[in-house]
Amino acid sequence: MSVNKRILEEKSNQELEEYIKPESKFIPEANQYAYEILKSRGRIFTDEENERFSTTLIDKNSTNKIIHSNYKKAAELLYISAFLGIGNLIWKYDTLHSGFEIFIAIIVLAFAFTLAYITSKGIEWFKYLLLVLLGLGLLGIPFIISNIKNDPVVGIINIVQTILQIWALVLLFKIPKVADTSQTI
Repeated sequence: MSVNKRILEEKSNQELEEYIKPESKFIPEANQYAYEILKSRGRIFTDEENERFSTTLIDKNSTNKIIHSNYKKAAELLYISAFLGIGNLIWKYDTLHSGFEIFIAIIVLAFAFTLAYITSKGIEWFKYLLLVLLGLGLLGIPFIISNIKNDPVVGIINIVQTILQIWALVLLFKIPKVADTSQTI
């Protein structure tokens, strides 16, 4: 829902005062416009009012951050990869002999889900960290090949995870420097 600032500019100061009351039922954007219009007309606001509207402005700006759709798609692929990791863990539960091995498995899975979550937030530099991590992961290709020989299910899951992670990186690197503004949170 959007507010037309010109319509608010036609209102009297008294009508605009209704918009800026703390108990106002108007949407925050209308409240902010009313505050700006009254301020431009010379109304003096208390420090409390100024702080309330500057906080509203900060909240409004932080929640309307534009995120390219490829960040979301890449995050979904990374989430799928992490869930496949859980499937792998369940399939090979008998390899977890000690509490330390279980702890490491949980840390690795938590790290995978954290990577997916941070990716979904649209942090631009994060793709380079993912690239480095994937490069390190590709060093484990001989291990994946041995998994295919020893346990085909685990090997196939590892291959699918690697493909999903590469696909996510391709999506992240295809994002233009200035994100498409038609995709929002």
